Amino acid sequence: MKIIGITACPTGIAHTYMAQECLEKEIKKRGIDVKIETQGGLGIENELTEDDVASADVVILAVSVVIEGEERFEGKKIINTDVNEAISNTAGLIDRAVKLAKGE
Repeated sequence: MKIIGITACPTGIAHTYMAQECLEKEIKKRGIDVKIETQGGLGIENELTEDDVASADVVILAVSVVIEGEERFEGKKIINTDVNEAISNTAGLIDRAVKLAKGE
């Protein structure tokens, strides 16, 4: 299984990167392949490639602002949430992603 995502907050500083760290830590802990792109104060970092998107089972958009490139995920299973949930309810969010990937 592979989960990819984007994190972005209004100021593009702390919460963007805190959400990325929380998601990566929880997903890796479960033995799932992960890549999280950030769209923050420094622009787009760790940019998702076409291969990343094609191989993803689920996309998590933990964003509190409009992001660039959302059209890349057309046809994918997507969870839309905000950075606050990615930080404060990481395990629950990943539970939802795993269920979605399995079609539950």
